[in-house]
Amino acid sequence: MKTEFMMQARDVEIDLLQAFIAVADTGSFSAAAAVISRSQSAVSQKIIRLEKVLGTRVFERTSRALTLTPDGERLLIGARKMMVHFDDFLREFREPATVNVLRLGISENLVPTQLVNLLSRFTRLYPDIRLELTTGFGNDLLADYEAGQLDVVITKRKFSSTVQRGRTIWREPLVWIAARDYQIQASLPVPLVMMQPPCGYRSIMIEAMASVGREWTSACLASNLIGLQAAVAGGLGITALGTSFLQEGMRIVEPSEKLPTLPTTEVVVIGDEIRTRHLVQPLVSILTEGLMSSTSLIWPKAAEEQIGSCSFGQSGQPQSIGESGEILRPLDRQPVLEVGDAQ
Repeated sequence: MKTEFMMQARDVEIDLLQAFIAVADTGSFSAAAAVISRSQSAVSQKIIRLEKVLGTRVFERTSRALTLTPDGERLLIGARKMMVHFDDFLREFREPATVNVLRLGISENLVPTQLVNLLSRFTRLYPDIRLELTTGFGNDLLADYEAGQLDVVITKRKFSSTVQRGRTIWREPLVWIAARDYQIQASLPVPLVMMQPPCGYRSIMIEAMASVGREWTSACLASNLIGLQAAVAGGLGITALGTSFLQEGMRIVEPSEKLPTLPTTEVVVIGDEIRTRHLVQPLVSILTEGLMSSTSLIWPKAAEEQIGSCSFGQSGQPQSIGESGEILRPLDRQPVLEVGDAQ
């Protein structure tokens, strides 16, 4: 039995793991095909071969959705580690990288929760690399990237089923958030706490109100995320944020006829090029670990009783968290396929 397992393990080729990670990251065979430059049918065959070699299913497939199985979650963690080691091997085999300055742009809404951990760990890993950091709104950072002023941009955007620029590293549902004791008055316009334009979340909230014909008023116009969270916690109104931004003293407001379900948001990396990939990959790993940690710590404690009938992602079901708090099927990484896309 051990010999048979070892023979099967040798059949797990790198390209099978690459295809698996691409499908898990994008939530779609067609989108994964674009990422790894293969046909959709080729990606599907790679996943089938991987499941055959491992002797277990890594994805649950239905006519509407594709989600990781518990074995798939375990494999995803190990596959990412293996790809990091493989990339390290190739980097050491080739000529040493000459990059000694990395011009990094980080979206403003990632700064309060993730930036300190990201910078401290990265500078310990690469003491000889000088980081030139720029924080701001996603649109401004992308403009700087296009102008050649940034090497890499990590930002948030609204999830779309169409292929978009950049590599998705994190996905989570947007939810309505209010102070724990805040009550919405059905007869009055909804008081919204928003960021100053341009802001993607602001546009999403306004579009959501318009979609159900609900009147709203601007209760607070914040210039940064800290101010927005303080206004919500203080009871000025409600806002739309990702689940990883839920804090103590806040609650999720369930969608209703006059408060529609919100779309999914995702974190993307733009500028993941060969020249800087050996630096970008550790950044992505550190950021993803931080987001997983903040979600697993915040969600069970502050929102377990708030799940109710909330609908997260297009599949309409939140994903589960392990008994010890680890994310088995992360809310934020829920891969979703359109009907007919599941293979």
